[in-house]
Amino acid sequence: MATSDRVLRHLGSWKNLAGCTGGLIGLALHFTGLAGSYWVAVVAGLYGVGALAAPPERITLVTAPEEEAGELRRELDALVARVRALRVPDEAVPRLDEIAEVLRGVLDRPRELRADPDALHAVTRLVGTDLPLSVQTYLNLPWWYAATRGSGAELVRQLDLLHADAVRAAERFHSADARRQADHTRYLEDR
Repeated sequence: MATSDRVLRHLGSWKNLAGCTGGLIGLALHFTGLAGSYWVAVVAGLYGVGALAAPPERITLVTAPEEEAGELRRELDALVARVRALRVPDEAVPRLDEIAEVLRGVLDRPRELRADPDALHAVTRLVGTDLPLSVQTYLNLPWWYAATRGSGAELVRQLDLLHADAVRAAERFHSADARRQADHTRYLEDR
């Protein structure tokens, strides 16, 4: 799939179009008799000159909001699924599910999320760094060490803190909707 996308992008690129124009000029030189017996080299050379002379492709650094939110959601879902299959304390899985539910509510609105850089940063940090780091650090400990040191309780405490962080970010994100709803209630009462 990736190879065919790359080929299709090249076929529609400015470099290929300019190269094809150069190649057509080479064919025209051949048919008029000016290229002689070296017409294949002339066509190839003019294609190369056209491709080199064409402007470079535009670089797009910004992805579509749906793609960005979809990638974060896939990472979150994959993390939750992996944690369910690993040896974590029984209290950790429901807390992780609660965090994921809060974050999914934000990720379900990708355009609004892109418009709120603070919320985007908070969700990206939670999904990409904080949650995986908490779970991975716990899982890196040998089971006997984690059991004697109470590391399971430490993981649950970290997940409680991350849940509070996710709720704060979601409340900030949804506050405009809550204000709109309150305004609409006041409007209906005044009517």
